[in-house]
Amino acid sequence: MIQVICKRDTYTYNAYHVIKAFYPSEEIRCRVEEKASNYVMVQLADGQKVEIFDDTDSAAGEMEKKELDRILYQKLVKITGRTLAWGILTGVRPTKLAMQKLEAGWDYETYLSWFQNEMKVSKEKAALAWEIAGREKQLLDRLDYENGYSLYVGIPFCPSVCTYCSFSSGALSDWKDRVEEYVDALCKELTFIAERSKDKKLNTIYIGGGTPTTLSAEQLERLLACIDQSFSREFLLEYTVEAGRPDSVTKEKLEVLKRHGITRISINPQSMQQKTLDAIGRKHTVEEIYETFHLAREIGFDNINMDLIAGLPGETSEEMEDTLRQIESLAPDSLTVHSLAIKRAAKMEQKDLGEDGGKLAKCLGQMIHAASESAARMGLFPYYLYRQKNIAGNFENVGYAKVDKAGIYNILIMEEKQSIVAAGAGASMKIVLKEPVPSGRGNQKLTRLMRIENVKAIDAYIDRIDEMIERKGEWLWR
Repeated sequence: MIQVICKRDTYTYNAYHVIKAFYPSEEIRCRVEEKASNYVMVQLADGQKVEIFDDTDSAAGEMEKKELDRILYQKLVKITGRTLAWGILTGVRPTKLAMQKLEAGWDYETYLSWFQNEMKVSKEKAALAWEIAGREKQLLDRLDYENGYSLYVGIPFCPSVCTYCSFSSGALSDWKDRVEEYVDALCKELTFIAERSKDKKLNTIYIGGGTPTTLSAEQLERLLACIDQSFSREFLLEYTVEAGRPDSVTKEKLEVLKRHGITRISINPQSMQQKTLDAIGRKHTVEEIYETFHLAREIGFDNINMDLIAGLPGETSEEMEDTLRQIESLAPDSLTVHSLAIKRAAKMEQKDLGEDGGKLAKCLGQMIHAASESAARMGLFPYYLYRQKNIAGNFENVGYAKVDKAGIYNILIMEEKQSIVAAGAGASMKIVLKEPVPSGRGNQKLTRLMRIENVKAIDAYIDRIDEMIERKGEWLWR
């Protein structure tokens, strides 16, 4: 166990995540001692101490926090003998920093020097963030931020719950008696959203989850018909459905999606190693992945994404390379490569990784590099990037796509420049406000992004749908 003592509560978050990036499998406990002589004291599991002394009497501001991050980072680099690809960055959207500098007129060399020196980011990752920011900007320039919006529709059911998953989804078998009620509630919420948004321009629709294709063909038909009847497609640029798990997909369901004009689907194996699929709770075979992909092509889908996860327990870099070779044989139009992140709500725990931090980081680095090379061989370019808390090895998730097949919704959810209206259990609506309002996190803090979340529990969402609609009505297009 690693113990952390901070003089001020404002720094415990940063300290925890910087340390966790170096020691992903260790339990870390933080506490505050306002009378401590040092600003931060870290006692590592092997007894070594890291100390940062405080020479001021004021609470740390944002810039001071960054300086503390840099000092702590450099001390841990010296102890562990390794650096982190993303340096001191603990946030989920590193490309936002690159985008800000790009929009401010910075040239590449100035940005690169700043990102490396101030944030301790590697040259490779700094260059990747800049490349993706440029590609994102080209796509986002097509959108009307003020009058446009995107729609997210959440289906919180899966054939089974994967061990790494922390989403508020449940096994279909546990909810089969209430799925019809859920679709009823969802259609009610969607009808309300459509009425309130009739003067806005709908740019993208994303149906995710969970696994949307756990719905029966008839239930999918009813949901998609509701969307067709309620929303205009005049300004629609993209319509995505996560077909996700091969064991949830049938020819009939794919035909329903095609009939309703879905332009982009995801078929997500996560791995092409059968032993891994079995270990993480995926109730399908590698052969079913091939069959589902080919079936989707036969029905006419010309924009198919596939998801992989690097760092799944027990997998080697050689097995990841074999998975990538199999993906290349299918030639998807886009590929999303996730670095494994262990969340508190997941069945899997950090200890299940079974690796020390250095060995895990090296293996993940090899996997991520192999994925980048594989994407390049398929003619796919990186177009969006995000990170998660507790991500193994402090790496990232990257989306690669053919030039004309990038997922616009994926970029929007990262850059937070356009409002995203969300429906369904656990769905989080993000409204970009015309004028900033108090954030609720301190008198001095204002925000231009208002988040409204539906309840996560499926039964509570069904039973309280009128309440969810009323809450949305308070903020939707104020």
